[in-house]
Amino acid sequence: MAFAAEPSFKHGTIAKTAILLVNLGTPEQPTPEAVRRYLREFLADPRVVEIPRPIWWLILHGIVLRTRPRASAKKYAAIWTQDGSPLRVHTERQAKLLQGYLGMQVKSPFVVDYAMRYGEPSIDTTLEKLKSKGCERILVLPLYPQYAASTTATAFDRVAAFLSRTRNVPEFRFVKHFHDHPAYISALGNTVREFWREHGRPERLVMSFHGVPRFTLDRGDPYHCECQKTARLLAEDLELAPSTWALTFQSRFGRAEWLKPYTQPTLEGLAREGVGRVDVICPGFVADCLETLEEINIECRAAFLANGGKEFRYIPCLNDRDDWIKALVTIALGHLHGWTATVWDRTAAQASARHSERRAKQLGAKD
Repeated sequence: MAFAAEPSFKHGTIAKTAILLVNLGTPEQPTPEAVRRYLREFLADPRVVEIPRPIWWLILHGIVLRTRPRASAKKYAAIWTQDGSPLRVHTERQAKLLQGYLGMQVKSPFVVDYAMRYGEPSIDTTLEKLKSKGCERILVLPLYPQYAASTTATAFDRVAAFLSRTRNVPEFRFVKHFHDHPAYISALGNTVREFWREHGRPERLVMSFHGVPRFTLDRGDPYHCECQKTARLLAEDLELAPSTWALTFQSRFGRAEWLKPYTQPTLEGLAREGVGRVDVICPGFVADCLETLEEINIECRAAFLANGGKEFRYIPCLNDRDDWIKALVTIALGHLHGWTATVWDRTAAQASARHSERRAKQLGAKD
């Protein structure tokens, strides 16, 4: 195997710690061509679609990539902003804000950056950039509160593939999940309470999570259980009676059974039962994206109103809320023990680095 070229090295460099935020991904543009490229990478991942590869290859290239990109491009165009994809915009802001907020507590050198599992900026590109900046310790923090093999694990897969081609491997740590972290639950609760103070309370709160095939639960994926726990903790934080909220799963793909109950049929049923107003929040997404802005706030809104509902309100994701960024700081610090310092003497560290550089040159090092 040929290893990737290492960045130039200079003796006496002070090593840095990095926090890498990872989100799912997005097309570069809301066009059929860009969506096709994105879907080709996304749906080719065996963790995302667990169908025998020869069969799925025929379906993917013979049907899906010929029909789905045009329809999906129209959906992306409906939620695209002047700054680009909402998911990428929010994730980039989260990384910048985390750098600033964390910098108020951490004094030793560190870098915060972000990557997309599918699309750009890729995990490989960002890891190469972090190595070039002298990052010897990297915390990978996927922005999926609930662990699933099709989301969190595939991000870890990509990191592992990068490491397999790397000669000088940094230290790595991984955040598996934060579905029940008190700071995350508190930020969700604050989001809902602030929304209700402004808009009043609904008859029913629907917590919609991204769906996965039902068989994944039977095979040991903890995603369903973690969604249930997040919903329960949020309901407790809001002091909701069981009859006033519901947990559902959205974004079903294909004919197989997925986790139930499904979001849109649930909303249609509530409308037919006479529920006049529902609010929907998506706790599994920490940044608004196609699945929240288009599927929930456009498609599900239309379905609820078409079936007799009177008022549908979507509660935005955490995005760049102050309490959410502070929660990210808390989550990150919980995994950075020994890697960062709240008290750090830059002058002493630089002197030590110069000393190391001199010793290296005395021993024959060229740089």
